[in-house]
Amino acid sequence: MTLWEAVVLGLVQGLTEFLPISSSGHLVLGKYLLGIDPAGAANVTFEIFVHFGTVLSILTVYRSRVWEITRVTLSALARPSSVTERFRTEEAFRIGLYILVTMIPTAAAYVLFGDFFEAAFGDPRLVCAMLVVTGVLLLLTMLRRNPSGELTAFKSLLIGVAQAAAMIPGISRSGSTICTALYQNVQPEKAANFSFLMLLPVVLGATLLKSFDVAASDRPLMVLFSFIMYLHPIVYSAFLSPTFIIRLILLLTVLELILNFLAISIVGILELYVNNFNILKSKSSKSTFL
Repeated sequence: MTLWEAVVLGLVQGLTEFLPISSSGHLVLGKYLLGIDPAGAANVTFEIFVHFGTVLSILTVYRSRVWEITRVTLSALARPSSVTERFRTEEAFRIGLYILVTMIPTAAAYVLFGDFFEAAFGDPRLVCAMLVVTGVLLLLTMLRRNPSGELTAFKSLLIGVAQAAAMIPGISRSGSTICTALYQNVQPEKAANFSFLMLLPVVLGATLLKSFDVAASDRPLMVLFSFIMYLHPIVYSAFLSPTFIIRLILLLTVLELILNFLAISIVGILELYVNNFNILKSKSSKSTFL
């Protein structure tokens, strides 16, 4: 992967991370169009850095909120006798526990189906099909008019299931989690905020695991080299652009954003058609040559 390819892919990742259009799916398609092997070791390192940059963007926008949730949650868990009362009276503690609940199905899915999810990143046709699925998920939110409810532990568990399903590239993580919250009558603003916050422990955990994998490889010095090589993409794509996108989404209403489902579905269908056309054309050329 060259530096300009890293910049392009980094921008794709950063600009689509928090929009309901699947950043991982478009990253796979971007690599496919650029002729980059998605299974390459350098590409794994690249994904580690851009996702860590995503964490930085969330911390920039939600720094005070993240600090409050972390402080209150740790304080309450350190005093088990106060958990019930603080759960009833402190919203930050409830959000902290709900985030922990969402990690249960996500972690279970990764342990059970991790190989399948990783293999899916090499199939651009699957990605295109899943983009259409994302469009359908957004369409179904029209059935829930004016959601106004609150989060609960059970609702959070189902949102965690949606996040687990979004490990398939092409299924939007933000889109699926926000939609699942809306289906359950959660207020749009709270659904969006919770979707962004619940990403933090997942990305941090995935970054840590992938970092160990790369460090344990036969070329650990590649990590340092790759960090220097991808420094600018991290800044431009995984920090600045997601920070802008988060602020944009918070200025708009989530329902207004989700009205773009039709465009997303059309994009997915067109990408699927173009991809299949290119594959058929490639096969035809090989047959003629032979």
